[in-house]
Amino acid sequence: MYNRKKPLEEIPQADAAIWECTSDTCKGWMRDNFAFDSVPTCPICASEMVSTTRMLPLLENSNSNMKTMSKGTRI
Repeated sequence: MYNRKKPLEEIPQADAAIWECTSDTCKGWMRDNFAFDSVPTCPICASEMVSTTRMLPLLENSNSNMKTMSKGTRI
């Protein structure tokens, strides 16, 4: 009968720097501020990735020095 749910508030979005897989068959991508390498490889297919932007919801990464950490270090 009646819908008592409150309307969902709109999540703010902004242009975010991302890394996108170059393979035509792979749809892998990751946010730049969550990547461990300066130029990462695709974690799905191990292809090269290129830097681009995409409209995404805003997310804060509390660990800003992920690229300077060595691999295998616990976060």
